[in-house]
Amino acid sequence: MRILGAMAVVAMLATPAYAQMQTPHINLLDDAPAKTPDQIEQDAVRDKAYRESLRKIPDAKTSSDPWGTVRSETPKAATQAKPKTKTGSAQQ
Repeated sequence: MRILGAMAVVAMLATPAYAQMQTPHINLLDDAPAKTPDQIEQDAVRDKAYRESLRKIPDAKTSSDPWGTVRSETPKAATQAKPKTKTGSAQQ
């Protein structure tokens, strides 16, 4: 019974390693055919139009901070903290 249990443990440990082994003669990626000169020319025209459209976008000069109107420009001065006594409460 112990031998059967040990064999089961070894089989369970070896299964993930077996799944990662290289399988020969199987190509999972299709080899794409080369592009024709017409397709290459169409891609170049498409890329050029894309680059020109990017130049038309104006530069963002405003802040994109959504809380910018809520915050003040200068931080408020913190009030002076009252010294604490040995008990931890503030003096009155």
